[in-house]
Amino acid sequence: MRVGLAGAGQWALMTHAPALAVHPGVELVGVWARDPAAAAQVGAPVFDTFGDLVAASDAVAFAVPPEVQAELAMFAVARGRHVILEKPVAGSMADAVALERLVREQGVRSIVFLARRFAPETRDFLDAAAGREWATADAEWLSGALLGGPFAASPWRQRGGALVDVGPHVLDLLIELLGPVTDVLRARRDALSDATKVMLEHAGQRVSTATLSMRTPVMPSRLRVCAQGPSGVVELASRETPALECYRAMLDEFLDRSAGPTAGSLRRGVEVLEVVERIEQALRAEQLARESLR
Repeated sequence: MRVGLAGAGQWALMTHAPALAVHPGVELVGVWARDPAAAAQVGAPVFDTFGDLVAASDAVAFAVPPEVQAELAMFAVARGRHVILEKPVAGSMADAVALERLVREQGVRSIVFLARRFAPETRDFLDAAAGREWATADAEWLSGALLGGPFAASPWRQRGGALVDVGPHVLDLLIELLGPVTDVLRARRDALSDATKVMLEHAGQRVSTATLSMRTPVMPSRLRVCAQGPSGVVELASRETPALECYRAMLDEFLDRSAGPTAGSLRRGVEVLEVVERIEQALRAEQLARESLR
């Protein structure tokens, strides 16, 4: 499959481009980015316009900010191109729903790179959890990625913080364990550390909690997901598989036309974004309530 890459930031250079370049089922036709100098670092042909990249490709992989991704992806899908998307899938629910509808209408393939879902340790965890009854689940993702390093200068990550960047990974797993989120019961964020704590209600009144931060000085970053219930306890306590290997596994699944993707569906990407927006609304309401008491 001829795949074009949109975006040339650090994530594209570290993960997307090298995985696409070596995958036996992919021809990396080239890259387009708003900064031609950044695009030149990818080591693939550079296209002058996004439209030119789309015209030369069967599918487009995206490594751009969420508010940019939805617009570009709809341009590509409208021209019959398959899409490999990043999370969050869009900058707003309206754009996410419009993109999902267009993908369905055009009949193209789509997948969302929720990286941890393509890691073998995560798949082992979900296999162990499948078909068993869980009452609650707790998750945390703590890192110092916004304190320094290759992603600290990313404007959209700095604006959205952990909830927008690593939050989709955690929310995806909690939904997989307990079902759809029906309510945001509590949400608090510490302004200094960006530590966000949420309590969610899922289908059947099951409850989960999540703690997220990308401004916690911890190395290596910490991911833990644990479910409890009548079936006992099941826990994921590692993320040793590098993102590059997860991307290769995702490409294997995307290229397998015999079945739809078992992970990373656009429907799940939209569902996760809806929960993120509901948490953001709860955080704003909680902040206003605290300010009114001062």
